[in-house]
Amino acid sequence: MSDTPPDRLSTDPRSPFYDEAVLARDVGIRFKGVEKTNVDEYCVSEGWIRVSAGKTRDRHGNPLTIKLKGEVEAYFRPAAESSEG
Repeated sequence: MSDTPPDRLSTDPRSPFYDEAVLARDVGIRFKGVEKTNVDEYCVSEGWIRVSAGKTRDRHGNPLTIKLKGEVEAYFRPAAESSEG
């Protein structure tokens, strides 16, 4: 597997951009230079992310999302090292 995350990725299993193997590697997102932890979907080439709009749900029970546009940087977070002493 490569060291760069895909251009577009979603956390929704119903999406064609969902990839469980990539999500297991712990993808980090920087949006406009700020670390974001609540991203549901992103696209680096188009420059947008989707984040949940609080606890609001649509008529099908899915969380409502907001599309934010700006500079997106995706990266793999380093594996946590265990320190036993």
